[in-house]
Amino acid sequence: GSDDTIAGNVSKYIVLPAAYSGQPKKGRLIFDACFESGNLGRVDHVSEFEYDLFIRPDTCNPRFRVWFNFTVENVKESQ
Repeated sequence: GSDDTIAGNVSKYIVLPAAYSGQPKKGRLIFDACFESGNLGRVDHVSEFEYDLFIRPDTCNPRFRVWFNFTVENVKESQ
């Protein structure tokens, strides 16, 4: 799919292995952009230490993505 079809912000998106239950262990990143000026539209998990992040288009000019604003939680030291 195209990132041009992203409609909303990521809200407390946690990358977990299949069939995992319970609280995420340290190092399982939690992405959030569900706040004023947040603009992270999608997160794809590539590998243990790699993610593809898709930034939503600017509100007044959808051709551009000139800023980004999101949070990342649950990181381990040195991650």
